[in-house]
Amino acid sequence: MAKKRIGILTGGGDVPGLNAVIKSVVYGATGTGDYEVVGIRRGWMGLTHANIENGADPEFVMPLDRENTRRIDRTGGTFLHTSRTKPSRIRADQLPDHVQSRLGALKEVDPGIVDMTPIVLENLQRLGIESLLTIGGDDTLSYSSVLHNTGFPVIGVPKTMDNDVRGTEYCIGFSTALTRAVDAVRRQRTTIGSHERIGIFRIFGRDAGFTALYTAYVGSIRCCIPECPFELDDLINVLVTDKKNNPSRYSVIVLSEGATWVGRQTEEHGEADAYGHRKKVSVAEAFSDEVKHRSGEETIVSDLTYDLRSGSPDFLDKMIAYTFAAMAVECIADGGSGRMMAIRNGCYDDIEIPDPALGPRRVDVETMYNRARFRPNYHGKQKMPVFLTRAE
Repeated sequence: MAKKRIGILTGGGDVPGLNAVIKSVVYGATGTGDYEVVGIRRGWMGLTHANIENGADPEFVMPLDRENTRRIDRTGGTFLHTSRTKPSRIRADQLPDHVQSRLGALKEVDPGIVDMTPIVLENLQRLGIESLLTIGGDDTLSYSSVLHNTGFPVIGVPKTMDNDVRGTEYCIGFSTALTRAVDAVRRQRTTIGSHERIGIFRIFGRDAGFTALYTAYVGSIRCCIPECPFELDDLINVLVTDKKNNPSRYSVIVLSEGATWVGRQTEEHGEADAYGHRKKVSVAEAFSDEVKHRSGEETIVSDLTYDLRSGSPDFLDKMIAYTFAAMAVECIADGGSGRMMAIRNGCYDDIEIPDPALGPRRVDVETMYNRARFRPNYHGKQKMPVFLTRAE
């Protein structure tokens, strides 16, 4: 009997733990003797740009087995590489020559923008892939939902340092990012204190403040999150007072990249990616300028972003990655589609891939954040999940 073929890809930003998912899927699926696994390189781009008229394209398609995945879980990043490609919205002038000749058969969703879904489905068929496992955040999972709605079997595994995918209390990459953020703040306290300044840390969190909130929770520092715009003068006064009351004469704040103050229009720069995201002007630098102007205090600004996503995963990310992978293989074996691996009420579960129209999960400000003190709320946690809030 011919083996069934599973495809696997990683999309969006890399995080520690992706390779652990890939390896565990390969070991779990091939161990039964019923499956073989094919890696799709560079995320969704591997299914829009591959040229597989005469067989698999090695630039974008890679057979996976126990030998070539044996050690990949020891490192960070993604063995399959990644991209921020959105197949339903691709600029026609960026497509390779072998696709250009077929543009007339594709739907133009905007001038010069085409929907590549028919070619994605055709390439999946040519590769003999019967189920596709996608590892990603909101953006990657949003197209997973699109593909599922065409009738093609898709299973999702959530990953993002922002921890903001709906339906799950945990996403792969979150724990490692927090561990490194807390350590970075701890180490940099010596410099901030030596110069008697206000330390301002910027951290991931475009739409949701989980990363800043949990870093502050464990680091016993103040934080600001996108869900709760702050009063500029109030926060500056608090930080100046903290500094005066500290025997070492310094204070610390961590800001989500999407945090802002009342009355400030958040600025963005650069070209939007396939999902419409542009880079935000650093709120830490902007806030630093205001601190200096309004209080005369000196600051140190530190950007805790890409350093948090590099390197190998910690214990928790590895454990959850292995478990999500095993669950995903079981889901595929049971004929599942449109499902996402999740943690709900502190327990492993699988749910429907979240509706992309709902957007990212956000911090419940009323229960998790103390607006007046710019701090996490440490109270009322009895009977709550380990990650402090139930999935929505």
